[in-house]
Amino acid sequence: MLKTRFFRRILIIKPSAVGDVIHTLPVLAKLRRRYPEARIDWVLTPPIAELIGHHPALSNVILFDRGALARDWRGWLRGIGHMLAELWRTRYDLVLDLHGQFRSAVLTMATHAPVRLGFDRPHAGPRSAEDRKLAEDAYRHGWTGTREGAWLSYTHWIPLPRSDVHAVDRYLSLAPILGLDDEPAEFQVPIPARSTERVEALLSRFGVRSQSFAVVVPGTIWPTKHWHVEGFAAVARYLRGTGRAVVLAGSASERERCRAVAQRAPGILDLCGQTSLSELAALIRRAELCVTNDSGSMHLTVALHRPVVGVFGPTDEIWIGPYRRPEAVVRVQKECAPCYLRRLSDCPRQHACMNEVTPSMVIDGIERVLATERRISA
Repeated sequence: MLKTRFFRRILIIKPSAVGDVIHTLPVLAKLRRRYPEARIDWVLTPPIAELIGHHPALSNVILFDRGALARDWRGWLRGIGHMLAELWRTRYDLVLDLHGQFRSAVLTMATHAPVRLGFDRPHAGPRSAEDRKLAEDAYRHGWTGTREGAWLSYTHWIPLPRSDVHAVDRYLSLAPILGLDDEPAEFQVPIPARSTERVEALLSRFGVRSQSFAVVVPGTIWPTKHWHVEGFAAVARYLRGTGRAVVLAGSASERERCRAVAQRAPGILDLCGQTSLSELAALIRRAELCVTNDSGSMHLTVALHRPVVGVFGPTDEIWIGPYRRPEAVVRVQKECAPCYLRRLSDCPRQHACMNEVTPSMVIDGIERVLATERRISA
């Protein structure tokens, strides 16, 4: 049985995205407690490695640079060849593929590890008579199991959990298989001192020193997850009216959207594209609150134990909402949502799940979350 075996070289494959990697941190913590002397490595994309690579439970990071393919395909192929050779040479005896797609299956097979563990194949629809019924598109496009035949690369399979289980608890469902403890999920996001220092310098340069401030993240990868710019601007103006500073954050690709919010809400500080992930973590840790429609910044805020308000539309807050913070969710109830459609052109309802969220709903969410925080701190 796997729960009685001792593994000395362990590899986690979950290279992206930010929220998914944050969800996997409790698995890393439990692995380290179960195997205190083991080498535990993690396959990560370079931007996320910049954040997670400092984790004290982690032995090593294996970089998986997807972006290199667009820059230089020959160099990318050489890099992938070196990576696959390194995976084979390391002689891992346990591989956890928590990504569950074809590319992660290739990495899993390259290790030749005797134990390769991942989730079972997809299962459409509810997995139990008691489960809630979602829109058909949610089961078609949302997570329902390992995809693209990746399950064929495993020697052992994690049974699919009920379809009303949060992603964090889904990953932790592997714990009984390996004999990991049943302690509550533990998130740890170590932030380098240099990241904290740079954020403090940025804030000081723009006059935000001891003042309370909120971080607003209006950008996200899926167009269908965007709440409207006018709504974010109205919320920013409200926060400014309460005496708080407002700081916009996001990746370089989201600068235009942040700029549009800043133009509609004069006096806010736009740091979009100016922070790495670890610097974003330092910024959020320093903030009173984060307001976002982006799952990565939302889950990072939860991991840092800071108040967050998340605007939801095409994705499901039960599966991937702020972990154990239902009061942080703002959404309009629609029969078609969640749908997990990524392109606006695929939506037949004019993006109603997001367009009908009003600024007052988000402001109410802010006050609800801050009131909850005050009660906890009292």
